[in-house]
Amino acid sequence: MAGIVGRDFLRLRRTPRRAKPAVPEGQRVYAIGDIHGRRDLLDELLDDVRKDCLGTQQTVVIVFVGDYVDRGPDSKGVIERLLNLPPPLQGKFLRGNHDQALLDFIEDPLRYETWCDFGADETLTSYGVRPPRDHSANALVEARERFAGAFPSEHLRFFESLLLSCELGDYFFAHAGVRPGTPLDEQKEEDLLWIREEFLRSSEDFGKVVVHGHTPTDSPVKRANRIGIDTGAYLTGRLTAVALEGHSQRFLQTGRRPG
Repeated sequence: MAGIVGRDFLRLRRTPRRAKPAVPEGQRVYAIGDIHGRRDLLDELLDDVRKDCLGTQQTVVIVFVGDYVDRGPDSKGVIERLLNLPPPLQGKFLRGNHDQALLDFIEDPLRYETWCDFGADETLTSYGVRPPRDHSANALVEARERFAGAFPSEHLRFFESLLLSCELGDYFFAHAGVRPGTPLDEQKEEDLLWIREEFLRSSEDFGKVVVHGHTPTDSPVKRANRIGIDTGAYLTGRLTAVALEGHSQRFLQTGRRPG
């Protein structure tokens, strides 16, 4: 009898095994990492996604984790593609720190001082706008006016409508990650767009698996509490998606070198 009580006591002390995360029944979810102006890789990966879900009766949702612009050669083309996703693909679009930098420049041309370090010149050029000749206030205001004139209204609406995060089943999607120790529904914008080391080092159970970009790695990262899908597409030619269906997790990836 004492032995049985002892075994029961030990069983009670064990930490319950967490169920494997899942997306809602009837959905297949793809999340795509940082695109950074690589329209060519986006086209390739979306074609792979389309082929991957041929014949499925599930609702197909694609979550884009942000950073659509800068660094690569065709930021404008990326936005045009995202605005015209072919059926049956449904998009949820998150805001990255680079996307916020673009909006900041439109609001205040002097913010170019910050944006230029992120790849602003490539974005302006993709819209047919000559980058500012210098960083004087007059030159930045002039560049902002030229950009505002070349920036389609539907593109502006797209950027203004970008989400900071979204949740699907047992997954939480954000551009950069989350602040450990803070409930998911209380996360601050700055952390969702910018956080790195505190989040990446954390082994905390966030309540949901966080799917994120922002920090490039040679290959996608899969941990118990997070999945990282930024594989530095603008430099490596590898744009990555994670496919989530039921309890399964698998990756799709382009393979070409930068063009």
